[in-house]
Amino acid sequence: MADSILRVLACGSVDDGKSTLIGRLLFECGRIPDDVQVALERDSRRWGTVQGGIDYALLVDGLSAEREQGITIDVAYRYFESGARRFILADTPGHEQYTRNMVTGASTADVAILLVDARKGLLQQTRRHAAIASMLGIRQVLLAVNKMDLVGYDRSVFSAIADAFAAFAVRLGGIAVTAIPVCAVAGDNVIARSPRMAWYRGPSLLAALEEADGRPTAEDAAFRLPVQYVNRTTSDFRGFAGTVASGSVTPGMRVTNVTSRVSTTVARIVTMDGDLSVARPGTPITLVLDEEIDVSRGDILAATPLPATADRVIAEIAWFGETALFRGRSYLLASGPALRVATVSRIQHALDVDTLEDQQSEELKFNEIGTVSLSLSAPLPFVPYREKPALGGFILIDRVSRDTVGAGMIVAGDAASSDLHWHRQDIDKAARAALKGQRPAVLWFTGLSGAGKSTVANLVERRLHALGHHTIILDGDNVRHGLNRDLGFSEADRVENIRRVAEISRLFVEAGLIVLVSFISPYRTERMLARERVTEDEFLEIYVDTPIDECRRRDPKGLYARADAGQIRNFTGIDAPYEPPENPEIHLRTLGTQPEELAEVVVAEIRKRGFIG
Repeated sequence: MADSILRVLACGSVDDGKSTLIGRLLFECGRIPDDVQVALERDSRRWGTVQGGIDYALLVDGLSAEREQGITIDVAYRYFESGARRFILADTPGHEQYTRNMVTGASTADVAILLVDARKGLLQQTRRHAAIASMLGIRQVLLAVNKMDLVGYDRSVFSAIADAFAAFAVRLGGIAVTAIPVCAVAGDNVIARSPRMAWYRGPSLLAALEEADGRPTAEDAAFRLPVQYVNRTTSDFRGFAGTVASGSVTPGMRVTNVTSRVSTTVARIVTMDGDLSVARPGTPITLVLDEEIDVSRGDILAATPLPATADRVIAEIAWFGETALFRGRSYLLASGPALRVATVSRIQHALDVDTLEDQQSEELKFNEIGTVSLSLSAPLPFVPYREKPALGGFILIDRVSRDTVGAGMIVAGDAASSDLHWHRQDIDKAARAALKGQRPAVLWFTGLSGAGKSTVANLVERRLHALGHHTIILDGDNVRHGLNRDLGFSEADRVENIRRVAEISRLFVEAGLIVLVSFISPYRTERMLARERVTEDEFLEIYVDTPIDECRRRDPKGLYARADAGQIRNFTGIDAPYEPPENPEIHLRTLGTQPEELAEVVVAEIRKRGFIG
């Protein structure tokens, strides 16, 4: 065990004393150089919260903002060792705003130290952290009930908290819990058992860490190498760089590109220090193959048995986005070097972190956890997260802002999609369009209510019809009378409204038609999804740009007046956002221009692009 490294996560709610506990642990293990000790004493006088003493939290809270606020913001990693073991410890934030940082620390940890303030007991954030740790595969929890000095070292207070958490942990399934009463400021039960709590017979925190089990090694599993980079240093050299996720590889071994299912033999294992005869998990390498096969960034080179691939997966999601996750909304999914567009096809349930019961939900809000089905733009090789985190974990990225909005763990491929197959049709889109003498297209009119979208779209269709072309109009109000009559105007329903219309538009394009879509479609993400349902050159975004004051003046349906009176909720431009196009193919500024002139602009543009003769 002396040579093993244990990865430790420290988490809990705000002001439970995580940084103080870690600082005390580092200090007691003798890991503080003399110059750092001098700086700690100086900083304790300036920043410290311990009257007349050393504030060990300052060893970990390195950011000036953390020192000023007295909270942990970033993930702070510390390396230390005892006589029995070496440790990598991550101090993660307790504040709800920084739960994503806690997920970062938990993703590689073997054991979690979960702190609880003895005065407050178990809080919702404590339960949330425990649930996320379990979801990320941590099966050992050291429940450190801190600040025992502030409750008079009362055994009954500790026992009540320990019993409550033990009952909660049962529902997480298979978690080993060791409850330890501590006083981080004084060092009680941190390194050795404290005489002030003689009633406690269990291990100290350090002793429990020394005895904890690491995660099982991946060396005995089948070889897996996610390709991070295709290395072409010269015209004669082509290698595939990455870090071995599991198993081992040797020259002469047969490997397969999981995506293409094409196999070949390993010729060399190249590293900065020379060629290797064998590479094991965690080793960064470049594989040189004995023959040219198609391998790209994001592919996985693997030995048999090969991992599964799926274009639909079921995943557990921890959501960090300020805007909720909705069915129908698409995100970028990054799994190691692999990148896919992922559309939420179903929210199976959200997790109540207090009861650990699954609840039906149409969305996942900030800091919520849930299980969702995702439809991917291309098949993704994966191994369920519980079996191999490196090949089953991912993050979700907002496609417009590029912010990380969620962390996910693949549970399985979605079996419901396994029986679905594309049916080959003898008559294709090109044949249908040729019969009509046109190229199919989606003309997507977007703008505020009252901007004039439907008016211009109707005039464009009349002009195209007069020219002998085949068209169809999908108007927002008309579609809600039939196909989308079950949808309201919540953000989730607006997303689903556009998703359905995007799919219908694609089907009409397959029929060879010119499709005119007139929808407010307020969100860039959903308009991007609609664009991706057809080929890039078949989609024209047309921004009908009318200032909101002019829309209010027109108010053909009296909607603005009702929204201002509070009779309509979630009205775009009033109490719901509109995200204008950044680079539309056609930008129609309506002030001072007649609708007929605007329609001619659209017709001229689609003729110029070759959709009509």
